[in-house]
Amino acid sequence: MKGKGEMVLKSRMKWVGLVGMVLSAFSLFTHFFLARFTQEGISEFQSSVTIFSWRPVFEHAIFPPNSPLFRRLWGPVRQLESLHPDANPRQHYPDPSLQSNGFIFVRIQGGFHEIRNSICDVVVVARLLNATLVIPEIQSTTSSKGISSQFKSFAYLYSEDHFITALSRDVKIVKTLPRNLKGARRKKEIPRFKAPYLASPYFYRRHVLPVLKKHLVVELVVSDGGCMQAVLPPDLEEYQRLRCRVAFNALRFRMEVQDLATKILQRLRAPGRPFIAYYPGMTREALAYYGCAELFQDVHNELIEHKRSWMRRRGIIKGKLSVNSEEQRLNGSCPLMPEEVGILLRAHGYSWDTIIYVSGGEVFGGQRTLIPLHAIFENVVDRTSLSSPWELNRLYGREINVGSNYPRSPPSISKEQKPDAWKTDGPRPRPLPPPPARPKYPHNIEGWWGWVAESDIEPESTVMELRTNAHKLLWEAIDYFISVEADVFIPGFDRDGKGHPNFASLVMGHRLYQSASLKTYRPDRREVATLLAETRDHLYQANYTWLRSIRRHLRKSILDGLMEASTTSKSISFLSHPVPECSCSRQDPAQLQAQVGGGGLGAVQHCRGWMRSESGMQSKDKQNEEDGDEDDPTSESFFKYSSENRVEGSGDMNSKEAILLNDQEELDGGER
Repeated sequence: MKGKGEMVLKSRMKWVGLVGMVLSAFSLFTHFFLARFTQEGISEFQSSVTIFSWRPVFEHAIFPPNSPLFRRLWGPVRQLESLHPDANPRQHYPDPSLQSNGFIFVRIQGGFHEIRNSICDVVVVARLLNATLVIPEIQSTTSSKGISSQFKSFAYLYSEDHFITALSRDVKIVKTLPRNLKGARRKKEIPRFKAPYLASPYFYRRHVLPVLKKHLVVELVVSDGGCMQAVLPPDLEEYQRLRCRVAFNALRFRMEVQDLATKILQRLRAPGRPFIAYYPGMTREALAYYGCAELFQDVHNELIEHKRSWMRRRGIIKGKLSVNSEEQRLNGSCPLMPEEVGILLRAHGYSWDTIIYVSGGEVFGGQRTLIPLHAIFENVVDRTSLSSPWELNRLYGREINVGSNYPRSPPSISKEQKPDAWKTDGPRPRPLPPPPARPKYPHNIEGWWGWVAESDIEPESTVMELRTNAHKLLWEAIDYFISVEADVFIPGFDRDGKGHPNFASLVMGHRLYQSASLKTYRPDRREVATLLAETRDHLYQANYTWLRSIRRHLRKSILDGLMEASTTSKSISFLSHPVPECSCSRQDPAQLQAQVGGGGLGAVQHCRGWMRSESGMQSKDKQNEEDGDEDDPTSESFFKYSSENRVEGSGDMNSKEAILLNDQEELDGGER
């Protein structure tokens, strides 16, 4: 009886083992099947700039938030803490009239920052002309082939319903034209205007309004990133605040983009540390416009020169084709390279394990351009490091798979067949036939690496390139959301390929409006080039004086950059500097102007009572508290991972003198 029980037990164990093996084999088969499906169906939608995997490495716990070093690197800007967003109307501002003058249909062309600027301007135009605005059409998505039909035009990037609801008291907005006007548009019977760049209100009242009243509909084509002048007359100041309500309240990203951006932000903050958002600003168009080709090498240099030649032929630029890039860099006309930004941050005191989020879509030059930054900071990440392919694929919706039309590997070269006439004609010896043309494969001539050595004219964009251009809008939307919320933001460049304020300028303007006290560095590229040239040959032995110069420059750039933006960027793009029109001060405005330095903010209005009471007043101790610079190891030996191997600063300066110099400089220019 005992032996029979053992046999039954062994038999059951065999069956259990067999079932386990079958389940394991099935699981393995499923895994391989899904992996193959993911590789073929989703990988083609990923960015070509996958930087580095997210593997947070930290040397020690973050220093206490109340320490002087933390306040200097991450703390709020005390001079700007009293600024509060206030874009509500302040004068007589009636609701839109029920009887409008007609419909305005808008087609917008351009990149992320151009679309955002243009949408704000067309809303102002609709209010100015008392017209009904049709939801703008974003051409860079609708003209792209293979884009998912699930999201069309404006809804590809922003939420239509929220846009209409948020502006219900400003402009009457509808989703489509009436049926009779749709037919007229298809027949091209609607009057069309190509909106001039930074057009004045007079242009729309004098030229567009009469046509609108006559035909009850006009079509505007906006292509340069703005169709209304940035600085409006004083009697139209309420229209400036309308721009702020559009940009900062009405333009909400659609739900899928908002959710993924929030998840990435939570993953960035999961280690419990603040992080820096960095925008390189190295686009091919910007590098070609300013003549910065020689910052790169090999085929990237040729691509920039091709683009500059194309711009000259179309009159976008009037300078020489060949430009000395080194002179442009010293003049501050070229972007700061990632390596230079890394040096600035390390010299300022940020440790090697600081989290750096690279934003702004794609970086020209690819991954190799960012390798020096990763060599200085261990935790360099981007959206692809903090999200899965499945999450990114949700943003794109169901798209037609066009990857199967392209060969995965080069086809074999068939041996050239000799002509029959050559085989049979005449006695030998005969002359050799002409050599066959060099074989060209589709995958060799459809990318940028194929045409650059073959022709001076760029080929038309392929379907995948058009699709990628549409995806860049979503990538930049995610990066925009994260950059606005970042603890620190630093741009490598603030101009685009037309000389206008770019993605970084919009981020800095949004941060100034929403949370002005967050640290936003605005380095002077000309001064940075000079400082880096001083220690280029002995960078690994940088002396104490040079480190103090870098620290002083970055600290001053926070407020000095505001003064420069008020004169240079604001005159072209209001959203890059929406102060003082869209902000108020919780303290005495005169005291705020004295702290900031005068003309950087303009005449800021005093906040209403409920705004002042909700924030509370700062204590005198906090106002008089000074940020003392600690003699931290990361400031002196900014290429070392360990604080034990410190590079000594100036050999003739003892520690007591260094501390005195620290204190004196903080009293002269530090944040109080």
